[in-house]
Formats: sequence, structure tokens, C-alpha cells
Amino acid sequence: MTAAFVLFDGLTALDFVGAYDPITRLRSMGFREDFSWDLCAVRTPVHDGRGLPFTPDRVGAPLGDYDLLVVPGGHGTDTLQNDEAFLEWLRTAAPVGLKASVCTGSVLLGAAGFLTGRAATTHPNATDELAPHCARVADARVVDAGNVITARGVSAGIDLGLHLVRRLAGPSVQSQIAEQMDYPHAPSGSA
Repeated sequence: MTAAFVLFDGLTALDFVGAYDPITRLRSMGFREDFSWDLCAVRTPVHDGRGLPFTPDRVGAPLGDYDLLVVPGGHGTDTLQNDEAFLEWLRTAAPVGLKASVCTGSVLLGAAGFLTGRAATTHPNATDELAPHCARVADARVVDAGNVITARGVSAGIDLGLHLVRRLAGPSVQSQIAEQMDYPHAPSGSA
């Protein structure tokens, strides 16, 4: 199983790392030795909204060969939701079986057409941006709409990561990873 973590200028670091940490523990804790991932960007260099640099593994490469796509949010989504070159690159993920986002990453998934007819969530300050791209904006930490999962704002990235762990490896593994992370809340629901 392979995952693509999308990076872009102006991302919120905790959106990315909050999901990345529990998901990558699938391999580091020995639950899924077959699990691998790449940090993917349409261009480089990439810095979060405060200047923290990230080094992508793949730049500009199509995303369709992955099993999981994870898109963080951040102020960079303000321009990227209207950046046709970025959206075309993101649309190369159409064949990816499981897509997920944190915060305003859902706006990017929506602008790329992946949320049509689905419930989704985002940061409470971005519900008006998300609304045109989905069937309903849900007031929930995590919304599991089948093959697309969205999480609310920033710290909900951890909830998303643990929810994905549950989807990929089951509730027992989710509990073990949450315990190792000393995270008191292991979400399992959806809206």
C-alpha cells in the first residue's frame, strides 16, 4: 500500500504532520510492512505558512498510482483552489481509491471535483468556501463519505490519521497507535 501526502506552499504544518504521524506508524510500529509513502508537490521549494521547509520526494509526478491521498489545508489553499495547473495535477489522483483531507484541504478536493454529491467538513472559518463543492458541509471532526474522508480544522489531522489507521488496519491497531501517541481520543465515527 502506498500513500501520497500532498505538500504546497502555505500549508499548515500540523494539518500535514497530524495525519502523517499516526498513518506512518502503520509501518514504523510493524503493523503494515508493505506500507510506504511519498511527499508529493507540484513544484518546489515548499514551505508551510510560517516558513518551515519541506522536501518533497516527488515533484510534478502524477498521483494516480497511489492507494491513499492525503491533502492538508492552510492559507495556501486560498490561491490553489483557483490555480488550474495545481487542480489538474490534483485531478491525476482520480484513480486513487481513498482520498482524505484536513482543514481547507477539503476545499482543494472539492475544487478538483472529488466531493460532488458528498458530505464533507473543513475548518469552521472555511465552510462558505467548501459549500459550493459538496452536497453538505457537516459539523463534525471527521466525515467518512466512503472513499473520501475529510477532517475539520488543524488538530483534527490527528483524528483523521487515526481514522485512516482504523480503516486500513482495524480498531485494535488504531487503539495501539493512539496509546503509543499518548492520544486520549481515538475517533471512529463519521457524520
